[in-house]
Amino acid sequence: MEYRKLGRSGMYVSEIAYGNWLTHGSQIEDDTAAQCVHAALDAGISTFDTADAYAETRAEAALGLALSGVRRESVEILTKVYFPTGPGKNDRGLSRKHIIEAIHGSLRRLKTDYVDLYQAHRFDYETPLEETMQAFADIVRAGKAHYIGVSEWTVDEIRSAAALAKELNIELVSNQPQYNMLWRVVEPEIIPACEELGIGQIVWSPLAQGVLTGKYSPGKGAPSGSRATDQNGGKDTMARWLGDDVLTTVQRLRPLAASVGLQLGTLALAWVLQNPNVSTAVVGASKPEQIKENAKAAGLTLENALLKEIDEILEPVIERDPRKVDSCHSRP
Repeated sequence: MEYRKLGRSGMYVSEIAYGNWLTHGSQIEDDTAAQCVHAALDAGISTFDTADAYAETRAEAALGLALSGVRRESVEILTKVYFPTGPGKNDRGLSRKHIIEAIHGSLRRLKTDYVDLYQAHRFDYETPLEETMQAFADIVRAGKAHYIGVSEWTVDEIRSAAALAKELNIELVSNQPQYNMLWRVVEPEIIPACEELGIGQIVWSPLAQGVLTGKYSPGKGAPSGSRATDQNGGKDTMARWLGDDVLTTVQRLRPLAASVGLQLGTLALAWVLQNPNVSTAVVGASKPEQIKENAKAAGLTLENALLKEIDEILEPVIERDPRKVDSCHSRP
């Protein structure tokens, strides 16, 4: 495993992070979740990403259980706040009330006194940004989070948050966007701005929900037990990738991966890590052996000629429109 600094902070994160969206507390039982977490640790993965809303808070609890007995200082625990965690009108969003209550719930479930990174899971259009950033600053000063970050914010929102963070003498160190060979909407505007501001990318869906592993074939149904058959959110999030045009194009990458001795998924992860603004790529796994394969992408260098061939093959199905970042938002 290789490690990189998270943005301009002094904290290292593993190039491959283990995330438990759609798996812990949903697709797999706690004992399997623990096996995956320990397989990640064995592979040198030290960074674990979750969120309070995953599996209605059960994902955080499963991760906390799986990490019990692990030296706290040897791992980086990342979680998020914004999406509903209960039925009340204040059980969501980025108000001071919800943020302060949410961090206490996350720490309880994760069985820890602090998280290494606390992230705003989306932008809250109903709460003043000043209120949100002040609450985050208070959490950092109370020692309940070391750093703060955001996820799926637009470039203007990131710039505004970074300016407020500077005024409050705290560091906004990360952005967590969807980014992979097929989905490149952060390249035109967000990544250049983040490079300027010292913000690193924590990439989610680097395998396009598994499509870039090549296991989904055009004209065929999804394999039994795959994410595309998951009724708890996985199937819906994958819909954009399952057209025959995308699947057929992805299959054309197989010879390229084979030419450099890599599995297709390992090539896709290594591709993401070629971007110097990427601090870590978050992968999910429902089986320990998947973790071991994903970890092989760390430290790989892909030649420019290979990167060019990848672009030429995928160009017809690549999404680059920076306005599509908004498609991930939940506007009122």
